[in-house]
Amino acid sequence: MKPKAPAVIAKAIDSAVQLATAESLTAGMIAARLSEVPGASAVLRGGVVSYSSEVKASLLGVDAQLLEAHGSVDPEVARQMAVGAQRACGAETAVSATGVAGPEPHDGKAVGTVYIGWAMGTESGSEVHHFVGDRAQIREQSTQAALHQFIAILDKASSQ
Repeated sequence: MKPKAPAVIAKAIDSAVQLATAESLTAGMIAARLSEVPGASAVLRGGVVSYSSEVKASLLGVDAQLLEAHGSVDPEVARQMAVGAQRACGAETAVSATGVAGPEPHDGKAVGTVYIGWAMGTESGSEVHHFVGDRAQIREQSTQAALHQFIAILDKASSQ
């Protein structure tokens, strides 16, 4: 698999776009992967590891009632996490990852269910993924999906 982090950093630098992350199941892997790229400090503003629902609500502004009703593995939670990271880090764009890495289901969701949220300017959304593998493989696939989402957002922004 071709490394995506260098492409993300290059596109962000070319577009002068600041990046942020909000991570649950990946626990900082997305931001770490981006920070490995020389020059990342020009565009990577920061990230929030929000493993608990309390942190999602208090630091990222995810609706506590949404978390109570649907749990943390939810498309709207992922979207709100990305918007919260965008705001908290002062970035133009952000991605988030929330899901079930296993080994057991969580919040009624099967192992491998992952939502990647995104925010760019005033637009935001999320996508569902269903990954297969052990805990480490699901976390790696989630990280790669988030990097791919950054590329998609940056490509869309540069074409407008």
